[in-house]
Amino acid sequence: MKLSGILWGIIGVIMFSSKAVMVKLAYQYNVTSMHLLLFRMLFSLPFYLGILFYLIKINKKKVNVRTKDYLWLFFFGFIGYYLASYFDFLGLQYINASLERIILFVYPTLVLLINRLFFKKEITKRQIAAIVLTYLGVIIAFGNQDQVFEYEVILGGVLVFLSALTYASYIVGSGWLIPKFGVLMFTSYAMVVSTICVATHYLITDASAIFIYPNDVYYLGFAMAIIATLIPSFLVSYAIEIIGASNFSILGSIGPFSTIILAVIFLKEDINIYQIVGAIIVVFGIRIVTKKG
Repeated sequence: MKLSGILWGIIGVIMFSSKAVMVKLAYQYNVTSMHLLLFRMLFSLPFYLGILFYLIKINKKKVNVRTKDYLWLFFFGFIGYYLASYFDFLGLQYINASLERIILFVYPTLVLLINRLFFKKEITKRQIAAIVLTYLGVIIAFGNQDQVFEYEVILGGVLVFLSALTYASYIVGSGWLIPKFGVLMFTSYAMVVSTICVATHYLITDASAIFIYPNDVYYLGFAMAIIATLIPSFLVSYAIEIIGASNFSILGSIGPFSTIILAVIFLKEDINIYQIVGAIIVVFGIRIVTKKG
């Protein structure tokens, strides 16, 4: 049973890591980041709505969910799935998929820092050293850029870091809500909220025609929705249930490396010693940060 949890967990991590590669492939067709994000959310929306209605229908358990809980759910859906995704898609316009994944992987360090800043939770000396080590790895990973100090590279890195920061905020803040709704229901609600936010953003700031791209763009949007979002979310939940969150965090460490491999295969990105060393250091730092005891 544990072997199946490990196997599905690995597949889920690899599928999640394919998202950045699909985004970069779609950008070859000059699609805007807002349109691409809109496609991803709209294609996944019917599935999450179906899951949500099914869960509401079969859920016989009375939970203590108040109006303010739904307001908080809306807020965390806004920052965790809308803002984080939007910053990520924008950042991928300027940096490659491998570097994007390495930067995103630092979000556990941000969870620690947010908990320390707002909830006064102690950070051990070991964790401080691990945080420093993690960001050193990110700096080294930037060495794979030919012109590391160019405005676009820095902008891309900052945008992806903001994505990691908003996602970390979502992780910190949503922890007390998930037990009330359940993982699947909370995630489905959050994805619906995110879709509403993305559609509203599109209508206010853009509202240009979206049916102007080659078919490949819509295929990639659908693939992002299903292969890189919907399916891996269930695989990861199953893996965590079977092998536990701590063991799954070890599997999650393959994310940056699977992205690098996929980027080399599908995007023909050059891989060099800076990326490899930076990724190893980041993963090592995150393992120390997330290690219990």
